[in-house]
Amino acid sequence: QVDRYLYHMRLSDDVLLDVMARFQAEMVKGLGRDTNPTATVKMLPSFVRSLPDGSETGEFLAVDLGGSLLRAHQVVFDDGKGDRQLETKCYPTPKEFIQGNGAELFDYVADCMLDFMETRNLKNKKLPLGFTFSFPCKQTKLEEGVLLDWTKHFKVRGVQDTNVVSCLRRALQKHKANVDVLALVNDTVGTMMTCGYDDQRCEVGVIIGNGTNACYMEEMRHIDLVEGDEGRMCINTEWGAFGDDGALDDLRTEFDRELDLGSLNPGKQLFEKMISSLYLGELVRLILLKMTKEGLLFNGKVSTALLTKGKIEMKHVSAMEKYKEGLSNTKEILTELNLFPSEEDCIAVQHVCTIVSFRSTNLCAAALAAILTRLRENKKLLRMRTTVGIDGGVYKTHPQYAKRLHKVVRRLVPTCDVRFLLSLSGSGKGAAVVTAVAYRLAAQRKQIDAALAPFLLSLETLREVKNKMRTELEYGLRRETQASATVKMLPTYVCGTPDGTEKGKFLALDLGGTNFRVLLVKIRSGRRRSVRMYNKIFAIPLEIMQGTGEELFDHIVQCIADFLEYMGIKGARLPLGFTFSFPCKQASID
Repeated sequence: QVDRYLYHMRLSDDVLLDVMARFQAEMVKGLGRDTNPTATVKMLPSFVRSLPDGSETGEFLAVDLGGSLLRAHQVVFDDGKGDRQLETKCYPTPKEFIQGNGAELFDYVADCMLDFMETRNLKNKKLPLGFTFSFPCKQTKLEEGVLLDWTKHFKVRGVQDTNVVSCLRRALQKHKANVDVLALVNDTVGTMMTCGYDDQRCEVGVIIGNGTNACYMEEMRHIDLVEGDEGRMCINTEWGAFGDDGALDDLRTEFDRELDLGSLNPGKQLFEKMISSLYLGELVRLILLKMTKEGLLFNGKVSTALLTKGKIEMKHVSAMEKYKEGLSNTKEILTELNLFPSEEDCIAVQHVCTIVSFRSTNLCAAALAAILTRLRENKKLLRMRTTVGIDGGVYKTHPQYAKRLHKVVRRLVPTCDVRFLLSLSGSGKGAAVVTAVAYRLAAQRKQIDAALAPFLLSLETLREVKNKMRTELEYGLRRETQASATVKMLPTYVCGTPDGTEKGKFLALDLGGTNFRVLLVKIRSGRRRSVRMYNKIFAIPLEIMQGTGEELFDHIVQCIADFLEYMGIKGARLPLGFTFSFPCKQASID
């Protein structure tokens, strides 16, 4: 009965493959300079260009803002010997700050960092800080990002369209905190970098928690929004907005639409609203409410609690889906909601939870499979081995979610051998890793610059070279100094350039490399002016290349004879030009 009622939430593999294809098309749209403005999946460049290699060293701070808690971290990297995460401290994110004004929010973040530094006796140290900020930002460099939109349960005034790093720096300076904000990192990027420190195959980061998002390492040649085409850069997909243009309307149910209308951001983050913990509990409540009103559950008796938004949370959904105690948990939770369920009610409610969370898993798997397919195609591999770094409350605490996700991803992309690596220290440490990698690359760059310094020529040196060359050119042109000149300035006896009236058939020889080329060139003049060339390449064996002159020219003549026979013009008498790529002192053009 529940299966029939929620038929549209049960997605077949064919539907998931179709979602994959739609998401791949949106990724391409987001990466294009001309198509990005209308793309829902924004594919934001993170300016993280390198994964950790284990040689990072130094002491770093990190702050992580974006979930139900604010986290402060202190991390020490020890040059290949791993890291010591000395301490992480969690702070609440009160509603008055996350739905208030920007100045108050960043003052609160600075207060928390100052408290953390005092706790760790770090007030007198000047340390670099990485800032994990779990909201879509348009970055123009690693330490700068303009907020595009608040998501999840955040709605802070006066921050949208401003540089969030500047906001944090101002607040830290106001509180006299002795830190230097060097990197702005999305939480997915932080997750990928944290896991990348332990597994260098990690090139994808996924969050499935209060919100959902993913990042991956994209080839620079495909990123129109950033100059350059060498190497790779991490792209923050912002996949939570997938479908905001109506691309997923055929998959959204009446319950998804009702939930969206009652949210803080109607019409936005529609993919996220079908996947993340902030919304799954509410989806279950809306389904149970309608089923009860239709007399399918609880003898049609609706309680005040069931009518109240937010009364069923993700923690309840997870508890109801537990393998052994799921049914008893379901009865207990429903009783607390004053619903007095029968055993059949409990089984039905448990099944509703399974369908809602399984749909979340399936949609997440389809989008992740699209990213993995793109990675494999970028590398031009038939089969790829890679690691996905993953974090978030849904993935970590739901009893079935991780297992289901792994199974569906592997079914959708059988050509990818995927390892899923749980981020044990969260995305905050990832900001410290990004900062440490930036430090390492800067140090390497300094060494390279020092090694290459002798090759860096000043304008004054180039002028000097120009003057010396001018002098040598003049020496080579003068009869009395030509013999001692290094630049020989040899006359070619070519006294004119083509004017378009040339016509006829000509043979041409080209000798200078490891091969020898014979060409037949047909030139037409007048209104139908054209040049047509036919050629054949002949190898020059090493013994001839380093033998006698007679052997070389005998070989050349044999090649010419072969070519004339090949072209069907054996015995023809044609003028011939000879390209000879070695210095010759000419007395005339021939």
